[in-house]
Amino acid sequence: MKLFGRSKHSPGSRKAKREMPAGLWTKCEGCGQLLYNKALEESLRICPKCEFHFPLTGNERLHLLIDPGTFEERDADLLPADPLEFKGPKTYREKLQEDQRICQTSDACITGTGQLDGRRVSIGVTDARFIMGSMGSVVGERLTRAIERAIELRHPVIIVSGSGGGARMYEGMLSLMQMAKTSSALMRLDEAGLPFISVLTHPTMAGVFASFASLGDVIVAEPRALIGFTGPRVIEQTIRQKLPDGFQRSEFLLAHGLIDLIVHRRELKATLGKLLGHLN
Repeated sequence: MKLFGRSKHSPGSRKAKREMPAGLWTKCEGCGQLLYNKALEESLRICPKCEFHFPLTGNERLHLLIDPGTFEERDADLLPADPLEFKGPKTYREKLQEDQRICQTSDACITGTGQLDGRRVSIGVTDARFIMGSMGSVVGERLTRAIERAIELRHPVIIVSGSGGGARMYEGMLSLMQMAKTSSALMRLDEAGLPFISVLTHPTMAGVFASFASLGDVIVAEPRALIGFTGPRVIEQTIRQKLPDGFQRSEFLLAHGLIDLIVHRRELKATLGKLLGHLN
């Protein structure tokens, strides 16, 4: 028995645990490294260890690509409804209100006009935080109007896609209709002789990829982005076979001819500017 020492029950024997404040660190999906959030923001949300490209918000995308002071948002007054009165652990209305508060936007897509390296464009960007960037009626309508506006103004179209949710199940068939509607608008854009550049980011999946995201005259992707209709795990369970390494990542899709370019985020604006010059 110890003669000296402090009893584990004596006052002051328990040192207060130093708790690390939440929200300071992010674990990299690519390499598992813990990254300081402030440093991550300063690096355009690119992992300094493995160059993994984290998703950006819609406004961050616009800041990255559009010349300062030139963006004019359109159709922001279009607001999502709840046609099915969807109920679950959270109702659709509750989910919408929560994501609108967190993302400070009314839905998963921002559209408008602006200049990219001095060239006028009609642009749409998605926000993967808002119900996984899924496409509901508002997203489909905003993108369709952006394409129709481009035809009227004779602008090229750029859509930056990032959706882990595809068509938004909360709206049922009304969401699935947006796949056909956006694709039809892009057909009219093509008939008008105007270019469409599709930019795929991590992740771009399901109904979004199966519609407008895969219809670009040029399809550009960020490095190591997950792109496809159904996730690799679902495919493996369905076909009962092991998939190749890197399946559905940008590099795999480029090697198999599904996309045209892989562009690092720091070079994306300059690359899109050159493409617009060639396509015009």
